[in-house]
Amino acid sequence: MVSYPPKPRPGDKVAIVSPGAGLPGVFPEVYELGLRRLRDELGLDPVEYPTTRVMGADPRDRARDVTAAFADPSVTAVLASIGGDDQITVIPHLDDEVIRANPKPFFGYSDNTNLLHHLYGLGIVSYHGGSVMVHLGRGGASHPASMDSLRAALFTSGWYELTAAAEWTDEPGDWRDPAFPTTAPRMFPGSDWLWSGPDTVVTGLLWGGNLEILSWIAQAGRFGPNADYAGRVLVIETSEEMPSDQEVYWTLRNLGERGLLAGFPAILVGRAKAWNIPRPLAEPEKRAYVEAQRAAVRRAVAEYAPDAVLVFDLDIGHTDPQLILPYGGDVRVDAAERRISVRY
Repeated sequence: MVSYPPKPRPGDKVAIVSPGAGLPGVFPEVYELGLRRLRDELGLDPVEYPTTRVMGADPRDRARDVTAAFADPSVTAVLASIGGDDQITVIPHLDDEVIRANPKPFFGYSDNTNLLHHLYGLGIVSYHGGSVMVHLGRGGASHPASMDSLRAALFTSGWYELTAAAEWTDEPGDWRDPAFPTTAPRMFPGSDWLWSGPDTVVTGLLWGGNLEILSWIAQAGRFGPNADYAGRVLVIETSEEMPSDQEVYWTLRNLGERGLLAGFPAILVGRAKAWNIPRPLAEPEKRAYVEAQRAAVRRAVAEYAPDAVLVFDLDIGHTDPQLILPYGGDVRVDAAERRISVRY
């Protein structure tokens, strides 16, 4: 069983930690921009911990900061500065008894899928999304859709209806560009979600996260028994590493062989990020990449979860804007009305 931790209020102190990469120390201007918006637009008082700006910090030190953030009675929520690629080495060093005794909302995504999944195992609802550097530190201005969702997830406890973005992008600015803070990213017209499967209503708890990280967690032997996830609504999204459609299929196939996919009555898929600064695909290549990603997911779902409701192109991961999801929290997927709501 999982439960929602108490919510912060405007004016509260919130912890900023880097359980993944210490990129605030490499791009301080972007990080400080995110902190200013946390203060000015959300009314929260950020508190840094020793490894927040340290690249390559020892996993034990990062774990000590996360544990201390949960233990600190003056802190009412914990936000990750950004993701990374080695948070899996941090998880074994957390003090689970301290965290379980001091539940707080945690916000993060990407590599933070490690901590989201771990908190789920401790019975604590956490929040997929809310990056200080990426979405709060967005070039030009914060996106209204991201901020509305983040504000609701931080301060409210009711139901929140997710909606398809009127505009979106997977082409953020370059943090190395001195003009980044004042330059808005290139945006594209929004599109409706793509639905398939039965016209039914699915209610349950959300579980999943970044697909590449879920694969790592599985390889590390940190999944519980299949019963821990049966009946959950699976949410998946892919990162700026832009995994191939074959890799996406293989990962889902392997989860299917484990018996996991068959237990999900609904599967929500984030927009595939099809552009990265080191790999700037042209528009035709982007469309082909996205279609191949969808085909890979459809193939695996058809083979292992043919009765599941399947929804593509939610704004929930590495694209912009970003809607917040309660990890381990309540979700309602209404395939007949084409509506999705979450309880924050």
